[in-house]
Amino acid sequence: MVRIRPLFAVLFAIGLSTSAGATPPPQASSAASPPIAAADRPDCVHRDHHLSYSNDGDTIQSFTVDCSRPPVTILVSIDGFRADYLTRGVTPNLNALAADGISAAMRPSFPSKTFPNHWTLVTGMRPDRSGIVSNSMEDVALPDKKFTMEDSKDPFWWNAAEPIWVTAEKAGIRSATMFWPGSNVAWGGTMAKEWPNALTGGVRPEDWWPFDMVIPGNQRVNGVIDWLRRPPATRPKLITLYFDTIDTAGHTFGPDAPETTRALGEIDATIGSLLAGLRQLGQPANLVIVADHGMAGTSRARTIAMDQVASPDDYRIFETGTFASLYAVPGHEAALEKALLRPHDHLQCWRKSEIPARFHYGTNPRIPPYFCLAEIGWLTAKTTPKKEGDLGNHGYDNLAPEMSALFVAAGPNIKPAGRLSSFDNVDIAPLLRDLLGLPPGNGLDGDDAPFKGVLQ
Repeated sequence: MVRIRPLFAVLFAIGLSTSAGATPPPQASSAASPPIAAADRPDCVHRDHHLSYSNDGDTIQSFTVDCSRPPVTILVSIDGFRADYLTRGVTPNLNALAADGISAAMRPSFPSKTFPNHWTLVTGMRPDRSGIVSNSMEDVALPDKKFTMEDSKDPFWWNAAEPIWVTAEKAGIRSATMFWPGSNVAWGGTMAKEWPNALTGGVRPEDWWPFDMVIPGNQRVNGVIDWLRRPPATRPKLITLYFDTIDTAGHTFGPDAPETTRALGEIDATIGSLLAGLRQLGQPANLVIVADHGMAGTSRARTIAMDQVASPDDYRIFETGTFASLYAVPGHEAALEKALLRPHDHLQCWRKSEIPARFHYGTNPRIPPYFCLAEIGWLTAKTTPKKEGDLGNHGYDNLAPEMSALFVAAGPNIKPAGRLSSFDNVDIAPLLRDLLGLPPGNGLDGDDAPFKGVLQ
């Protein structure tokens, strides 16, 4: 038996010898699983190599690396995984990947909501430019329609920013997406306004699963592994994978609750299952594991009733929660502005054109004319709530520590460079382009500067 750290050193540095040893089956484990080896490393000179590993993260037992398989790039989102969750001692697989690759506390884009940030992660454009400005939207160009997380299939909402899987498909790189927001959309196409809402044109990943919350994490992982079992001609080289349980626990119980910590251990075991499945296939992979935002504790006691801030006769409220967005009743603009724009406890309101520049938010026509942002830990509501709601929420100032998001990356093309300085999530799409061998994008809000010197 060999005991050695870091784990990538085992996979990259020791001399490998061929063996007919059996490959162990994938298994979920709360203990750290060593990352998958690189098929294109100089020390990988035969089709099959024999190494050893165990899920205690130290002792190496056996598995096989198939040197005929080029690395794939897998983008994993763990929704709502706050950056400091890694310090709770219940995520050995994620911590091992961080130790053997790179990690950072990543800044989400504003607003720190799910759909805007998932679209930013794969387009490299901030919500104000990507068009996905919130989880709910209206657009005067599509009257009588509303974008929601449950009804978002019309390409009209998404066509302003090209996602990485469309860029990859155009370059002949096969892609597959598991539940990623927007990946079920025929990007670039048009949808007829009348039933049956026929689609014309557009590009999707070669393989995609529409979101279904009831499908458990291990089944999602099995779907990804099944894609990678295919022959080379139909095997995806770019895969996205999405998990929602941490976000659900954070909302339901709060970020500091034991139930949320327990969910962290469970999702880490699911990541362990993914690593084990890759090992069984001998499939090298560049893993980029991210979150869309963090989570802050909230309470009914910290609620701002908007009908106490301004008269409901003066506005139509569109969204409430960590922020409120409003339209003035025609002719009531002056009265509404007088009420909103004065100082408030735990709340600041702006005309959309006056939202502070650091948010990079307020020019898109889908943003309502008035925008009120709650202090971290506070919520807005139409009126005073009568019962307790979510105990955790997000959407706040994207620079708040509670909103910082997970970033961990490891794989054959990523050096074990350790902890990086914080960076904006618009830089993830350029990183994916580098890993896929795509040229830099034009007109993106991010670049690959945070990763200079850590790719190989």
